[in-house]
Amino acid sequence: MAMVRETIEVKASSPVSWHEANQQAIAHASKTIKNIKSSWIKEMSVDVADNGKSMVYHVNSRITYETKQ
Repeated sequence: MAMVRETIEVKASSPVSWHEANQQAIAHASKTIKNIKSSWIKEMSVDVADNGKSMVYHVNSRITYETKQ
């Protein structure tokens, strides 16, 4: 049986870092998808508050997983 890799896009955010936002994207995807093989951050952005101190980091991650054909 051949193995096929498929990719989905997941958006996530974190008040701590882009790394944590990506971890949250992977954790969310892993609730319904098994055999996750990689994550690639396609886009990243940050929202900065007026005081310059409060930030929210956003990522658009492409998550690749393996499935049987």
